[in-house]
Amino acid sequence: MRIRAIAGLSLSALMLGGTMVGCAQDGAGIASASSRDEAAMAKRAVASAEKARKALAKEQAAQAVPFAETAVAMQPRDAGYRALLAQSYLKAGRFASAEAAYGDVLTLTPDDSRAALNLALAQIAGGHWEAARKTLDAHEARIDPTDLGLALALAGNPARGVDVLIAATRSPTASAKTRQNLALAFALAGRWQEARNMAGLDLAPADADQRIMQWAAFAKPNQAADQVAALLGVTPVADPGQPVALALNASVPVAVANNDAGAAVMAAPEPKPKTVAIAAASPAPVVETAAPPAVAKITFAPRREFVQALPAVAFTPANIGKAPINETVRRPAASSLPRVREKGDWYVQIGAYDSADVARDAWARARQRFAGFSGTAPAGMTFKTASREYYRLSVGGFSRADADATCRAYRAKGGTCFVRAGAGDQIAQWAKGGVQVAAR
Repeated sequence: MRIRAIAGLSLSALMLGGTMVGCAQDGAGIASASSRDEAAMAKRAVASAEKARKALAKEQAAQAVPFAETAVAMQPRDAGYRALLAQSYLKAGRFASAEAAYGDVLTLTPDDSRAALNLALAQIAGGHWEAARKTLDAHEARIDPTDLGLALALAGNPARGVDVLIAATRSPTASAKTRQNLALAFALAGRWQEARNMAGLDLAPADADQRIMQWAAFAKPNQAADQVAALLGVTPVADPGQPVALALNASVPVAVANNDAGAAVMAAPEPKPKTVAIAAASPAPVVETAAPPAVAKITFAPRREFVQALPAVAFTPANIGKAPINETVRRPAASSLPRVREKGDWYVQIGAYDSADVARDAWARARQRFAGFSGTAPAGMTFKTASREYYRLSVGGFSRADADATCRAYRAKGGTCFVRAGAGDQIAQWAKGGVQVAAR
């Protein structure tokens, strides 16, 4: 989905515009070249960067990547070239590489708000939601609230994203983009009526209804990268990661083939990066939301008839009308019967989060990943340390054996958890009134 089809939001303008190029750091740029070799490398970096920019302008991000890699190889300490490389990775749908590249940009220019926002988005696309929230928290004073609020919602804290965007809409400079970002944040938080009302401030009624229908699908992605990819209008691709030789702290010498076609970056002998497909990860994050009335639909399971097999008995004139003798009905094996969980005071802790709102979003992701949590209610409790406060998220009421089995099964689906004894856990407030607890 292209970004214009989603919302006409403001993230893309900030994320993909205004790349710095040729901003040398630590004397490694053109101005500091003191030898013929350095001058030649600097000249080649300029030429490669220009080719990368032209490819990006033509929306040919995949072609821009090798040129940008060459520029960085020639001038490793230039923040502008690294920003260009990160932008190329992002627009090419290579989110793991973009995460590494934007991290390097921030190392060189810690106050770069654009790089911070883009790093958070790459982290979200990679399923690293906690890391994304930390990035946004560290740079929130420098990121435009219009972008910050939506990024927070995408990173698993829609409640805080809504708060940030509500404050932004009260500013005299608030734009339609700000209001539409707030509408989408409402949708991600499951506040569909408010989302429709806010979207309707700038759209005709029919267009607002259509947008809500789009957001209903947007709020239920299949893979971690889907939402960011839709907002940027890019397609996620298999990503081997940024070449090791291009890392800011790389200790291996870099050699680039001498040609003008944006040659691939090569390094001294090193292990070949393992290709990891974007879709190979665990099921994507979702925001647990109540479906809007306009798209609600009930799907019934296929009709099936269950008929118990009769015992095989040979009927003869002598036994017609008589009950079979010495015949037993076949019963399912004990191992095939559903196992009834035993009650107990053991809990499977899924995580500890900054707030109950973040924990609620994490629970939605956990249920999407592991079907074994379906029909159970999450438990939560506030836990304080000497420095801060957390909200524990768990599922409980198990015997120790059942808790161990549940945690193992969840880990097999890519989740993280551990088993502990109950410590005052209570059913989470958002789960009360309609869901059974784990123990039966």
